[in-house]
Amino acid sequence: MAKSQYKTKQYTEMLAFMASVPGQQMTVQEIFEGMKNRGSRIGMTTVYRQLERLVEAGEVNRYVLDSNGGALFEYIDRQTNCHKPACFHCKCESCGRLIHLECDEIANLQEHMLAHHGFSLDPVRTVFYGVCEECRSKIVGIPVPGV
Repeated sequence: MAKSQYKTKQYTEMLAFMASVPGQQMTVQEIFEGMKNRGSRIGMTTVYRQLERLVEAGEVNRYVLDSNGGALFEYIDRQTNCHKPACFHCKCESCGRLIHLECDEIANLQEHMLAHHGFSLDPVRTVFYGVCEECRSKIVGIPVPGV
C-alpha cells in the first residue's frame, strides 16, 4: 500500500465487513446498509471513498455491469477467489446474479484473442451476459441438478 494509503479505522472496518461476506457481490447501498445493521456509524460518502481505496489496494473487486454505472463490489479472498488467470464472470439477465466462471476453454479464448487478434481480455472486467441454469430451468421447466 502506498505511503498515502495508510489504513484508517474506517478502512479496517470496511475491509472486515467485506471479508465477512465472502463470495457476495454487493452494491454500495447494500454495503452501507449491511454495515449500519452491524452497528457501524460510517457514512455513505465514506463508504464510497473506502471502497475506492479497497479496490486500489486489491482487497476488493469492482464489477461494472452496465452503462448505468452501477457497480458491484466483492471481497477478494486471495486463497480461494478470483485470482486465477481463467476466472471470468457471467451475469444472469433474469435474476441479476454474478457468477464466477473458471474455465480452461475461456482461458483458451483469452490466449486466442491475444495471439490472433492482438487483443488482451481483462478477466476481472469481462462479463458474459445470459441466463443462469436456475433461471433457465424456471423458464423452460427443466429441473436443475442438485436443486
